[in-house]
Amino acid sequence: MKQQQLAVWVAGAVLAMSSPAFADTVVKIGFASPMSGPQAHYGKDNENATRMAIDDLNAKPITVAGQKVKFELVSEDDQADPRVGTQVAQRLVDAGVKAVIGHFNSGVSIPASRIYSDAGIPQLSVSTNPAYTTSGYKTTFRLVGSDSQIGGSLGRYAVMQLKAQRIAVIDDRTAYGQGIADEFVKALAGMGKKPFKREYTNDKATDFTAILTALKAQNPDVIFYGGADAQAAPMTRQMKRLGINARLMGGDMLNTPTFIQLAGADAVGHYSAVAGGELGSRPAGKDFESRYKARFKQDVVLLGPQFYDGVMIVADAMKRANSTEPAKFLPLIAKTAFKGVTADFSFDAAGNLKNAPVTISQVEGNDWKVKSVVQ
Repeated sequence: MKQQQLAVWVAGAVLAMSSPAFADTVVKIGFASPMSGPQAHYGKDNENATRMAIDDLNAKPITVAGQKVKFELVSEDDQADPRVGTQVAQRLVDAGVKAVIGHFNSGVSIPASRIYSDAGIPQLSVSTNPAYTTSGYKTTFRLVGSDSQIGGSLGRYAVMQLKAQRIAVIDDRTAYGQGIADEFVKALAGMGKKPFKREYTNDKATDFTAILTALKAQNPDVIFYGGADAQAAPMTRQMKRLGINARLMGGDMLNTPTFIQLAGADAVGHYSAVAGGELGSRPAGKDFESRYKARFKQDVVLLGPQFYDGVMIVADAMKRANSTEPAKFLPLIAKTAFKGVTADFSFDAAGNLKNAPVTISQVEGNDWKVKSVVQ
């Protein structure tokens, strides 16, 4: 009889230990970026860094409401397409994610933000178009500076540092490309200048001969391009072939190893600006770079470190709120004061990153070299 009672007690103890009260709390974190197509290198970089954050958290689990939290990544390919992006957003909501780190492109983040807002799920994005945070949603947070800061910094640099007099502007008509080009033009206007010509293309084009030939006659000093590296690289080669000696300038999507690889020697001398400080100037940034390279056998492409920080900001808010429910920890994101890999994070009332630096770089040899960091 005693043996039977002991067996029952042991069985009960085992059952109790396996019950939800003793199990880890599983928290799904959504991720979205272009994982296929010409922008897949950005997306894979973002996913790599997000996965690093998830693994780092699980290696040293945080405790929320008395239970250890196990984070699970739910990854989606939005193809840099607004239509696909809204479908992805709904899938992430339906999957029960507690927060979303993404999207990458402004044109995707902006329509997706309404879906996350309706679901009450925080969205932390690197999208730079100012419109991302102007809808009044309490769920949207920007992990980098906006186009106002990036385009403005490039415009002032072109005039004040490069002494450019004849400036042309081209954009790819995406929310990102048009947005950053608009801000570049605004900065010129603030200094009493305007581009002698503004041209338009699309984010799939690779032949810019007609546009560049028209600009050549005006002998430009600077050509600003609002778009991605896959288009900027052939543009620089065509500029060289046509004998155009202008400097190409662009935003963060130019600042990649891919731009240099695709453009080859013709990449030398051109400029970009990235929303963020110099990663290697922060101790945590140096450590992140070395760990990233050791794990993925490649350098950081662009904004992956900000995706890493996004995950960590969410986890920190959960810990402070003592809850993994968005309704409880979302207000704590708005009150964040978090020292990340890329920045010291705090947000204004609209969800914009406060005190966001911008790093301007130029291609020298086979690498981007920092020329200025402005705030």
